Amino acid sequence: MRRIAAVILFLCLLAGTAGGIQIVEFCPDPYLSGDPDEYLVIEGTGILDGYVLSDGEGGYRFPPGTRIDGRLVVAKSGPAFEQSHGYLPDFEIQERTPAVPDVIPNGNLQMANRADELFLYHKTTLVQQIAWPGDVCAREGQIHYFKDGVWDPRPLFIGQSCFAPETFEGVAVTAFAAPDCSYEVFSAAVAEAEREILVNVYEFTDEKMAKDLISARERGIAVTVLLEGGPVGGVSAEGRAVAGALNRSGIPVLSMTTTDAAHAKYRYDHAKYLIIDGSTVLLGSENFKPGGYPAAGLQGNRGWGVLLEDTGLAAYFREVFLFDAGGGDIVPLEGTAAELYTPWAPDYTVEFTPCRAEGARVTPVVSPDTSVLILELIEGAKESIAIEQAYITNETACDFNPYLAAAINASRRDVSVRVLLDSVWFNTEGDADNDEMVEVINRLAAAEGLPLEARLADLEANNLNKVHNKGVIVDDRAVLVSSINWNANSPAFNREAGVIIEHPDIAAYYAAVFEDDWNASNKSEASGAPGTDRLKIAAAACILAALTGLYLYRRKRT
Repeated sequence: MRRIAAVILFLCLLAGTAGGIQIVEFCPDPYLSGDPDEYLVIEGTGILDGYVLSDGEGGYRFPPGTRIDGRLVVAKSGPAFEQSHGYLPDFEIQERTPAVPDVIPNGNLQMANRADELFLYHKTTLVQQIAWPGDVCAREGQIHYFKDGVWDPRPLFIGQSCFAPETFEGVAVTAFAAPDCSYEVFSAAVAEAEREILVNVYEFTDEKMAKDLISARERGIAVTVLLEGGPVGGVSAEGRAVAGALNRSGIPVLSMTTTDAAHAKYRYDHAKYLIIDGSTVLLGSENFKPGGYPAAGLQGNRGWGVLLEDTGLAAYFREVFLFDAGGGDIVPLEGTAAELYTPWAPDYTVEFTPCRAEGARVTPVVSPDTSVLILELIEGAKESIAIEQAYITNETACDFNPYLAAAINASRRDVSVRVLLDSVWFNTEGDADNDEMVEVINRLAAAEGLPLEARLADLEANNLNKVHNKGVIVDDRAVLVSSINWNANSPAFNREAGVIIEHPDIAAYYAAVFEDDWNASNKSEASGAPGTDRLKIAAAACILAALTGLYLYRRKRT
């Protein structure tokens, strides 16, 4: 019987059917002119004799005896593929380099950009058929991939990462709010650095934050800064002045942008974080600008941020940073010799000081890789959801933003949902922005009798420049702190960074900040916000403990 089984297994391997060979990835419309780097990937185990790839007009087979054990990449041109991906394929269709073996062509298989089909045959049997449009939606630069029985579970473009979700236990967290105490936490953290600081931020125009990094460099710390090379409106004069000052101090300033060598990995590098000594991460909603990190007692944006102490978590974000900081789309940012300055800002009465807590459970959220975690957070709500956003835009005129839709659906199962949006002029002067969104949400709540309410933030009442936050609190237990805007672009096409923090004290802290903004925005004096007193009491206790926590943190680092 053993001999018979062995013979059967051998015959299956020869037939190439043992490993379930199939197409699992392809890119018909890459960025290079003429698409010489188009490719496909087959996966499985076995001998490829008898297998043919075709587009219905031309095709190819593999040299006799070719074996596959896992993934096998076939590109039109080996050197072009290497230029786009950094390594050579296993086979090429057009003979370009002796380093890559050739398939055996029969006609010309050339994947059309907008509409075409791929067929995988084993002898005369059709094993797999893929069509676009149909199975996937064509878009320049997009890699179509098959995972868990689904094509394109999230958009993936050439050069982008595929980081998996990971959760870290026992993390020490210092929560802070802008404008109250954001700069205080940043400055103290940078001052404690001993070896390395890695910075990734969309925009950097803040004089004092630049000087903090320069001081770190002067005491021997290795500092690297990665910026978005093409923010909306371009890199500002203030941003180029900061880049120049950092460069003159010996700090390399890099930017992510489309170059002759490579297309930018992401539509925008919109993340806002730094990693210190491979053990600490500072992350939040705010750019490194005076409004996001104002000096104590000066007006700024409403934003949330966290300082996270955990080597595993820091290693995760360090890997993200090193991935993003490499490749042909990363070039030095040219700075200027212009003098740095800090613009005038009105006075502000500080209400919130940092809150430190031990033993938190923290899950990174990296867009576009793991943005789905936000949806899962909202869908898992049982009692309450508090949402504070710069803005929310719907996917289409008929379809709600998926995160907002999940929150509305939560209210339909009796979860209390509150949505607070920015009211600055550029978020309210259009015909379909925050004020209309608030009206739509409230009309829906009234029509269906839902525990759902939306408000525009009263910036004057709370002495805020604007609401720039991108935060969510669920069930007074879990908090999203992030750079991820609620639009179609940010979760799917940008590089963004955030964390979901599970800890009651941290949740209470952010809930108190939210309640303060929410109640200040209630002109009717009927807050309808259950639990406000309890949350503020809890947050006050956390704030009282913060001074001791920060003192111990600084003692530990010295």
